[in-house]
Amino acid sequence: MSRTVLAIDIGSTKICAIIAEIADDDSVSITGAGISKAQGLKRGSITNIELASKSIKTAINDAKRVSGSDVKTAIVSISGAYTKSLNSNGIVNIQNKEVSFKEIERVMNTSVYNANIPNEYEILHALPFNFKVDDQDFIEDPLGMNASRLEVEAHIITTQKSNLNNLKKAVRGAGVEVENVVLNGYASSIATLNPDEKELGVAVIDMGGNTSNITIHSGNSIRYNDFLGVGSNHVTSDLSMALHTPLNIADSVKLNYGSLLEPAHELIELPIIGDENTTHEVSLEVVHNVIFARVEETLMILAQFIENSGLKDQLGAGIVLTGGFSKMEGIRELAVATFGSVPVRLARPIEMDGLFDNLRSAEFSSAIGLVMYSAKYYTPYEIDVNKRVRHSNETPVSQSKVNFSSESEIPIAPSTEEEQEQKMVSLGSKKDKKSDEAGVFSKFWNWATQLF
Repeated sequence: MSRTVLAIDIGSTKICAIIAEIADDDSVSITGAGISKAQGLKRGSITNIELASKSIKTAINDAKRVSGSDVKTAIVSISGAYTKSLNSNGIVNIQNKEVSFKEIERVMNTSVYNANIPNEYEILHALPFNFKVDDQDFIEDPLGMNASRLEVEAHIITTQKSNLNNLKKAVRGAGVEVENVVLNGYASSIATLNPDEKELGVAVIDMGGNTSNITIHSGNSIRYNDFLGVGSNHVTSDLSMALHTPLNIADSVKLNYGSLLEPAHELIELPIIGDENTTHEVSLEVVHNVIFARVEETLMILAQFIENSGLKDQLGAGIVLTGGFSKMEGIRELAVATFGSVPVRLARPIEMDGLFDNLRSAEFSSAIGLVMYSAKYYTPYEIDVNKRVRHSNETPVSQSKVNFSSESEIPIAPSTEEEQEQKMVSLGSKKDKKSDEAGVFSKFWNWATQLF
């Protein structure tokens, strides 16, 4: 039976709400979308709950009008602005020598328990990047394997509780309950990467209006994420100051003449800020130099992030640029020069049924990624914001349970006869163990009485 999902991407400059139908085979068909200007937000975080709720409500109502469906819960994106990340590991013993989902759940919860997370922070994602079965490293999926010990290394992303609660409050004010929250950089990577890129190692940089988020994948899981509070609006501000013209005029100059390629030597007339009836001439060379300086600085800082991650040597598939800022002419060439001998590609969201033309653009990568996350396009295992261990083969149910689809290769519960047989075996083994322990104790007692 198909289900209807609502995804809300809360960006620094726009709110995008998408309603989609997800079939039993996890295929996605978009039925409605709404976009509104972001208000009450700064750098992707809520600064005015009432204004933010109005913006979110406008986008949701537009999406509902197009879709014709009424959805009461939503999956929502969150900015990387107030996130902190750390790596942690966990280890558990396997009692019956076969790894079941219960053991995977235990080991992942152990890694979270072992992590040193401050009280004011809440877990957003716990993403395993290395399962170890006994002494064998980098197991893709340990489920069903024979082992006596299971270890995991996980990348844990946390966010400030206040930031998370304000986000939920703003969405609730728009008449919708938050079902799940996903880091926007994670959502963008879901919508733009293919399995080969994840396997080889790749950095995804989502360049938006006021923010740039970076996530590094290596071996199908996020290994590093960071946030830079710089976006295309900063280019607009720079142009406004350098050209002494109003912000709206500077923005149109950026859109119409903004390029990082060879500058033109033409002159354009622009109104002067504070006295818009008076105009002055500006060379397009000045426009080019202002834009080039800001974009180059932004890319250099992002290159430093990659250097600091310690994973630069593992980026076999290079760097993927997405988001509205990445549409600037010539940004790929400048990125190749800045990042140095690393392949760079510009990415748009993956194609899917019902994808409206205006949603095919790079600035909607995060919104499309949220829809795909709802269709289980996430890592094979992860702990989400609801502290629930997710599995890519699970059947969508209420948040309190984790079930599996009948097609997935998950060990099923044994029949009554098998269960009795297993119980007999386990009881026997425990009894043998106890008798062995008793034998050792009696030998020790005999030795002690002889000694004394």
